Amino acid sequence: MRIGFPLFVTNGYLRWFHSKSCHVMVSTESLADELIGKGYRNLARWSLGVDTDHFRPRRKSFITDERPIFLYAGRVAVEKNVEQFLRLDLPGTKYVVGDGPQRSALEKRYPTVRFTGYQQGKKLAALMAAADCFVFPSLTDTFGLVALEALACGVPVAAYPVQGPKDVLHDQRVAVLGKDLKHAALRALELNPQHCRNYALQYSWPSCTRQFVANLIAVENSDAVWG
Repeated sequence: MRIGFPLFVTNGYLRWFHSKSCHVMVSTESLADELIGKGYRNLARWSLGVDTDHFRPRRKSFITDERPIFLYAGRVAVEKNVEQFLRLDLPGTKYVVGDGPQRSALEKRYPTVRFTGYQQGKKLAALMAAADCFVFPSLTDTFGLVALEALACGVPVAAYPVQGPKDVLHDQRVAVLGKDLKHAALRALELNPQHCRNYALQYSWPSCTRQFVANLIAVENSDAVWG
């Protein structure tokens, strides 16, 4: 996206690199379908996981700005489509948690938005848990782990209906997917935080570890393909 390097070059190299693998593990079914179309074989499912002890519901009072709080967390770069979130006419306060090449320009363009810079550990978890809605504007992420981290904090998600969100956020009780991101964000405010938390528990580290180990065991029966 940034330099226009031809994808067929990298696609061909990566397909060759993985061609002798017993399994190529991918995080979602739609990504598997895409790779099958590009000539990949022996695909197996391995979902990403969330530290559900670290990302958990916490005090909303950690953020004292006008509510509702609409929050994005992640890299602040063109491929994340962050500006689309910042353009939305939403009530309350917008937060951007993270850093990247677009941050300086967006801070100048949107002075009412709270930019926290890069955060980690307890402060990151506290910021996410204090939000009322997590807005995930990316059109290119193939999974979107940060959205699951928000759900683990009991925060509902608004996103576009594209690969990644469609694969991971398929329960209407925890996320609203729509082409109108403003409408999706406002509707997400009505969702139940406990449903969000319960949903994220399916993607805990123990769960994804069991999935990974099962793929290793299946290598002994390496005729198995994507399942």
